[in-house]
Amino acid sequence: MNRLARWSVAGAAALCVACSTPDVANYADQQPRLDVAAFFAGRTEAWGMFQKRSGEIVKRFHVDLEGKERDGRFILDEQFRYSDGSTQQRTWTLTRAADGNWEGTAPDVVGKADGRAAGNVLRWRYTLQLPVDGKTYDVQFDDWMVLMDDRTMINRARVTKFGFEVGQVTVFFRRPAP
Repeated sequence: MNRLARWSVAGAAALCVACSTPDVANYADQQPRLDVAAFFAGRTEAWGMFQKRSGEIVKRFHVDLEGKERDGRFILDEQFRYSDGSTQQRTWTLTRAADGNWEGTAPDVVGKADGRAAGNVLRWRYTLQLPVDGKTYDVQFDDWMVLMDDRTMINRARVTKFGFEVGQVTVFFRRPAP
């Protein structure tokens, strides 16, 4: 198969996957209603893992998050501790649109992240510069964050490169008891 044919097949496959994703609006009536800034205000903890597309667990992590409003934006500071002993910090700057959706930036995010919210769900899409073994790769994240109750959220992210899945991230967020 020549190079053009391979890229055409890859593009068609990526388009089919994109078309098969549920619409966030399907969850508009789901409760409890997710208010991103309210959920992440103050301190939150998270635990998660990255799995290759084969299902193999590559890395586990713990995250301490601190969120606060500043100058009309929401700042979310994430401090990661990975199972291999490495650490990472990411600070998101989030802006809420008039329609309730979100836009965000972070130093290792290419361009802007796009968040669509409805009911108890936020779909968060962005391109992340991911360091792996001394190299950095631009990969796309398609996060589906689901609020379970006022203290618990589950996030499942599909990670792709050139439209092909390279892995998945699962994260559980927990707010402290009042």
